[in-house]
Amino acid sequence: AFVVHVASSCALAANDSAPLAFGLTLLFNKNPLVCYDPDTRRFKACDWGLLHWVAEVLATDLNNDTAWAERVQSRRRACGELGTHFWATTALRRTPPQVRVISTPLPNAPNSVLLTCHIWGFYPPEVTVLWLRNGAVVATGDTIKLLPNGDWTYQTQVTLMVTTKAGDTFTCSVQHVSLDQPLQEDWGPGLSPGLTVKVAVAAVIMTLGLVVFTVGTFSYCRQAPGEG
Repeated sequence: AFVVHVASSCALAANDSAPLAFGLTLLFNKNPLVCYDPDTRRFKACDWGLLHWVAEVLATDLNNDTAWAERVQSRRRACGELGTHFWATTALRRTPPQVRVISTPLPNAPNSVLLTCHIWGFYPPEVTVLWLRNGAVVATGDTIKLLPNGDWTYQTQVTLMVTTKAGDTFTCSVQHVSLDQPLQEDWGPGLSPGLTVKVAVAAVIMTLGLVVFTVGTFSYCRQAPGEG
């Protein structure tokens, strides 16, 4: 079987500037036969083997065919428009990150936890992550390798080992070119087990006190007034 097909190429610059080059080739069984020269705007033979004479004839015919000339110019225009659209939807786009903080208690280390800040879904890959304790920067944390997600976005994790106390607030602050201001996620240790028990006992006592007070008030109001 014999296959003849046309392939066009568009070499793009590493930004949204004009394309670097444009090419159009007529191939026979995947071998280049006739090539378009964008500088002279003419077709020329690019097979120097047994089919060179065929390539010469085809190049002459294509150069004299106005329909092919229009087809080439149409593809050149598409090449020029492709660069802006391609980079706007890929390398030049801005996708903001998402953030979540996960805590992991450390065994044999009371009040110590490992905080992990998960950052994902962002592009471009450059990102800065800071840890804050009660609003003050304490560390940049240990960054795990930046990983691609497969959808032109990235993810990473930043960990921080801390010893906590009641009232502390730890914040993972993420800076990215897609954000007008840092994206922050807070985490607090909550109440200690001992303090949790005390609060629970106090709540029960308060509830019982309110019940007794309500019952007593209701009973007093139902009593008939005594005779004077």
